[in-house]
Amino acid sequence: MNTDSNVFDGLDRLLERARRNTLGDLLARTRDRMPDKFALAYRDKRLNYEELDDLVNQTAQAFQNQGMKKGDMITVMSKNSLDFVLVNFALARIGAVMIPINYMLTHDVVAFILGHAGACGLIASGEYAQVLDQASNGMDIRFRYLMDIEESDILDGRLEEWIALRDIRMDQPTNFVDADLSDDDLAHVLYTSGTESRPKGVMLTHKSIVSEYVSCIVDGNMAEGDVLIHALPMYHSAQLHCFLGPSIYLGSSGIILDGASPEVILRTIEKEGATQLFCPPTVWIALLRHPEFDMRDLSTLEKCYYGAAIMPMEILKELSVRLPNARFWNFYGQTEVAPLATALQPKDQLSKLGSAGKPTLNMQTKIVDENDQEVPCGEIGEIVHRTPHAMKGYLFDPEKTAEAFRGGWFHSGDLGVMDEEGYITIVDRKKDMINTGGVNVSSREVEETIYQLEGVSEVAVIGIPDKYWIEAVTAIIVVKEGTSLMEEDVVEFCRDTLSKFKVPKYVAFADSLPKNPSGKVLKRELRDEYEGLGEEE
Repeated sequence: MNTDSNVFDGLDRLLERARRNTLGDLLARTRDRMPDKFALAYRDKRLNYEELDDLVNQTAQAFQNQGMKKGDMITVMSKNSLDFVLVNFALARIGAVMIPINYMLTHDVVAFILGHAGACGLIASGEYAQVLDQASNGMDIRFRYLMDIEESDILDGRLEEWIALRDIRMDQPTNFVDADLSDDDLAHVLYTSGTESRPKGVMLTHKSIVSEYVSCIVDGNMAEGDVLIHALPMYHSAQLHCFLGPSIYLGSSGIILDGASPEVILRTIEKEGATQLFCPPTVWIALLRHPEFDMRDLSTLEKCYYGAAIMPMEILKELSVRLPNARFWNFYGQTEVAPLATALQPKDQLSKLGSAGKPTLNMQTKIVDENDQEVPCGEIGEIVHRTPHAMKGYLFDPEKTAEAFRGGWFHSGDLGVMDEEGYITIVDRKKDMINTGGVNVSSREVEETIYQLEGVSEVAVIGIPDKYWIEAVTAIIVVKEGTSLMEEDVVEFCRDTLSKFKVPKYVAFADSLPKNPSGKVLKRELRDEYEGLGEEE
């Protein structure tokens, strides 16, 4: 028997390469299976999977030729576009780490993220390049690329250091870029919104993301024949990792929209025969209220998903009636688990109204008390998870990582209750519980009640400082167009339905509720705006 160690030199690396399953590998496999299948459309451009993969390879080749390498932290700031998708997979191919940035963040928060991550590259659409330039002032930024530029001579003279991505990609070879990567290498760092402190960088590996894709596909009943609309921001993990990534993995077809315009979404469903759509509840509400909802042929829409916020029961009932061919799923989770944790299936939408469903395929979930002991069914506690979806930790923050993973479980920060059948209902975020008169009130419970009141389009319930109550339950309501509602109507209705201490002490009316691009209501802004409401009495 030959025991010469030279025979085994490099064997581990060969085995790892043969068994590897990174984001870049997914697209290559889909291309091999179905090169001619329609992959993505954006504006007037339509690509099959061979064309999409070729452009990704050219982009990856260009990045490498410019000196970009494995482990480089590269920030991306752009609205939805084809280039966003190309950059996502090209960075994955060479092993650079993509950091998608919320384009609505203030300059100082963007600067913090760039500095904290040690970013060495910026990729942006033209409208955000100057913001990144200013935020990165004084930093060692080696790469600056502009996306979605058709002609390099239209670049703003103030952006002379920026290079059009189109220019460096042109004439590059289309062969596969095969970097030395492993499944547990970092793929993305997604910064949380930082509602209470500086944002934290969530480290997601290729393994985290791909295992989450599998859960999405299985628990979301996704299929190769799906035609998706990508309308929500791709910088956010929901659209990026629950829908775009799984669709590429499967070989589905996608239509990329610049944003979540209700009018454009409705017209695109009709034009493209879309079968699948994800929207947070706020966007579903906007679709229902749009005058074109009943004018457009939406009969092809079969798979509808909601998440990112709690869907009001009355809205879900209305959707079920007005979209009779559609089935609905509730996806619940958070960025730290890439982001899917539980799913409520179509068959359970009415029998388990308001539930977040059961843990998905690659997820183990339980409810624990303040001592991390599992609580009995029916008792409220914190939702915790064990899953290969989970992040590798918070970037450069071992203390917060240790706190989040204490006991070997990821602590979500969400309060929930599990019934005897294993269905989980989200009670609230810990920070959204209202302590009124020493008693905790779930803002969600009050919102669900108010949504049953005729004339309510949207509602957010918050707690505002109060000398007597500590926090006063306060409802901010957007009234349906063509209807009227008075404060006493709301209070009287709640008195007939809720315990006395849960009835809003204050009711205010607004033209709209502040939201981030993913559709979440910004309750922090509402708390700031209505902080002095009680003093006006």
